[in-house]
Amino acid sequence: MLKPWLIEIEHQLLPNLELYSKQPYDPIVVHYIPKPWKLVGSGNYAAVLSHPDYSEVVVKVYAPGRPGIGEEKEVYRRLGKHPAFSECLYAGENFLVLRRLTGVTLYKCLHRGIPIPRQVITDIDEALAYAVSRGLNPHDVHGKNVMMKDGRGLVVDVSDFMKSEYCPMWDDLKNAYDRFYYPWVRKMPIPGFALNIVRRSYRKWKKYRRKS
Repeated sequence: MLKPWLIEIEHQLLPNLELYSKQPYDPIVVHYIPKPWKLVGSGNYAAVLSHPDYSEVVVKVYAPGRPGIGEEKEVYRRLGKHPAFSECLYAGENFLVLRRLTGVTLYKCLHRGIPIPRQVITDIDEALAYAVSRGLNPHDVHGKNVMMKDGRGLVVDVSDFMKSEYCPMWDDLKNAYDRFYYPWVRKMPIPGFALNIVRRSYRKWKKYRRKS
């Protein structure tokens, strides 16, 4: 028996959703979303959408011509069930139905002045070690791709875990937490412009480190 959300996806969402892929390395453009679906977020390859009647799942739809869905299917197959990761409940030709993770990204925690306990960092560390044990390579793990829920850590985006090159983002974030996240900072909201300065400075430093 088909799940109600799958019927809704195949007969209402996919025939009417309009996604565009203008440039290979630019984020996709979401031109039209049929009601009552809502956009959760979008990136370079896909858009993530939710339906108010099926709050337990989200749908990740890949834009035409964008690669990666096969690799992401394999990542979820290897991860199986783990409390810090989502789970792939169904895989279509150009979309994935994922168990929805809720919480606040660490980026938003910094922006809103929500303290991030050490347990969150430990949870994410252990989850990434588990991914490595399953033959995966954690990649692109940064403040917008990890979340906190009830004081525990979650990893939101695993789409690049099949890449082979080393990615230092999580190690750098952990080091920054240990070196600069003082107790008096934890309840202090950090303005968005300041976080953007840090983000841009980090990108420049990464490029310099690669060259050197």
